[in-house]
Amino acid sequence: MLNNIFSKISFTTLLVFLLLFVTNTFSQVVYEPLQRDIYDFLRRLSIKGVIEYNDELRPLPRKYLAEKLIEAEEHPGKLTAVEKDNLEFYKKDFYHEIWFIQNEKNEKHLDYFSKDPAGRWRFFSYGDDNFKMNLSLILGYEIGSRDNAKLTHLWNGFYTYGYISNSLGFSFNFRDNAEQGRTIDKTKSFTPVTGVNARSSENIGDYSSRKIEYSEARGILATDWGWGSFAAGKEFFEWGYAENGLIVLSQKAPSFPFFRIDIYPVDWLGFNYFHAWLQSNVIDSTSIYYTETGETRFLYRNKYLASHTVFIRPTKGLKISLGESVVYSDKLEFLYLFPLSFFRLADHYLSNQKNSAGANSQFFASVSSRNHIKNTHLYGSLFIDEITLEGLADSKKQRNQFGFTLGASVVDLPMDNLTLTLEYSKIYPFVYSHFIQTQTYENSSYIMGHWMGNNDDQVYGSIKYSFIRGLEAVLWARYIRKGGAGNIEDQYKQPQPPFLFGLRTNHTYLGASVKYEILHEFFVRLRYQNTKISKQQEDLSFVDNSLNEFYFAVYYGL
Repeated sequence: MLNNIFSKISFTTLLVFLLLFVTNTFSQVVYEPLQRDIYDFLRRLSIKGVIEYNDELRPLPRKYLAEKLIEAEEHPGKLTAVEKDNLEFYKKDFYHEIWFIQNEKNEKHLDYFSKDPAGRWRFFSYGDDNFKMNLSLILGYEIGSRDNAKLTHLWNGFYTYGYISNSLGFSFNFRDNAEQGRTIDKTKSFTPVTGVNARSSENIGDYSSRKIEYSEARGILATDWGWGSFAAGKEFFEWGYAENGLIVLSQKAPSFPFFRIDIYPVDWLGFNYFHAWLQSNVIDSTSIYYTETGETRFLYRNKYLASHTVFIRPTKGLKISLGESVVYSDKLEFLYLFPLSFFRLADHYLSNQKNSAGANSQFFASVSSRNHIKNTHLYGSLFIDEITLEGLADSKKQRNQFGFTLGASVVDLPMDNLTLTLEYSKIYPFVYSHFIQTQTYENSSYIMGHWMGNNDDQVYGSIKYSFIRGLEAVLWARYIRKGGAGNIEDQYKQPQPPFLFGLRTNHTYLGASVKYEILHEFFVRLRYQNTKISKQQEDLSFVDNSLNEFYFAVYYGL
């Protein structure tokens, strides 16, 4: 009976519930998009010990980020000249949130129309006692060369966010994209770039060029109270730490609809739960029928993700995160909608211990240490898809499918405004996979974790330097060893195939980029990447290929 009730819940119902039941005891929340540079700026300050920064799960509320800017302002002696300029720059962007924090107790009002009080140019800005809103255009053009062939990328849209009374925050952004060129990477599979679902793809002219078009829309409604918050919408999530690939949740897969609950009763303890609606891309054969025009009508199988995490902060700069998630399909289940369920045991109950009737659960953890070694961030993440404890003692029964990342970043050493990063990631065979095709760790057929998939490892290093406010250059390199894909039968053998089984492919990347934010949200960017791919043949020899890419972009907005 409960399942039938919950199966009828929609996001419209959730949002109506939110609008009806928030009261003046609640306050507004707007989540800052993950693409914003404010995240890297505050992360850098936290590595130096300037601020205490809880960013294990992102995106974060703008008001929280504003609090961190205020906190950083209290320690000017710890900031470089470039960081001081950046701080003033970001304070203008977060003017309303800073004003709200500093004036909420004495209930002063801030009224404006089409003029940002901080002097920061916006396409539209409005504020009064009950409603505040900012609107920005999104417009960009990139031209480049890939494999000696011209590529272009044009995008446009808008982004808006604001606050309704003292109870509700909202944000919405829309972006339309068109890419054209003979060497377009249509699948965007083996790359950190977010995967796309192209609404059209066509040959141009003499079939020597192609064009793809796709769109992305995201938005959130949210509210919070003294010790927690609630949000619903469609957005990306990031979990854990890494510069070149997150093994738990990343921006590799397209964004998904969700509702989210965050609870933080004390400074040293936090809890997050969210439930997401995923795209399975698996056709429900029972839904197929013919329309009056003779075309086939069908639906996709329902697919869901539930996740919860406990965040523990034993001492300043030290963060420990423990989490669990489950991918399940076909119908909503109350035990996965209940934040305090133990998903693994809930799966045992719902499936009656039958694998074919069950779900796909995961465990994950991370540890982060900031400034315990001067100006250094040490971090690690672990993702367990499946592990057999008896296999740890008996190699013949081994079927351990997990991945991990270890990394370190050092800032302002040996010189100010310099950041050095080194990471190693290893993902064992068949992580993220599942024999039930509606329960893979994917959304829209893209992995939700690390973009490089499984049966591979990676060494990554980067050097980042800030010349002046908004002008930053990055040099980076990565080396990846990737084994064979195997088949679904191999995944459930004991012992499992060894790491890097099958014919191997080695990927060597060298890249550089320069980005300058001239004004708020107005950027120019140069990017270069050289890729060398060595594929192993049946005779175990390697065949090498290389690829050069160069891009120049001018854009405003996200």
